[in-house]
Amino acid sequence: MGGAEPDVNVIGPHVNVIGIVGWKNCGKTTLASKLISELCRRGLTVNSIKHAHHGVDVDKPGADSYRHREAGAREVILAGGQRFAIMHELRDEPEPTLEDLLARLSPCDWVVVEGFKSHRHPKIEVHRQVCEQAPLYHKDPSIIAVAADHDTDFSGPKFDLNDAAGIADFILGGGVR
Repeated sequence: MGGAEPDVNVIGPHVNVIGIVGWKNCGKTTLASKLISELCRRGLTVNSIKHAHHGVDVDKPGADSYRHREAGAREVILAGGQRFAIMHELRDEPEPTLEDLLARLSPCDWVVVEGFKSHRHPKIEVHRQVCEQAPLYHKDPSIIAVAADHDTDFSGPKFDLNDAAGIADFILGGGVR
């Protein structure tokens, strides 16, 4: 794990990767969810990866699986009739790269990645007029389209924030290379 981040538009069984990036509270999760829903509606299998800047813990203190982790288990699988979750303790390991995480996913048609804005993979930037930060596309050549609630100076494809169908048409029509 770790090391320089490679280009990740084609890795292993994950032929199609599209990122959703933007500043905090600009609508990344909303757009990612709508895009996932639209791709699934079209009969595609979609996986997602969400980057969190804060600590990640899907477990509950005192639960058996939590106690297993606290006892030193490196990985714990919590399994039930509807889903399972794998919790991997990094301990002193570096944070996994996007490539590392993609390699752990099951095969699918598309992977929607939310966050990982500093990594090199095809991305759509979400931008709202109320977000005061400068657009990322000025400095990131990996951004292939913009979804915004206002006019932008982006020279490539532009979409309304709510146009998940148009964005799906774009990425499925060859907009992601």
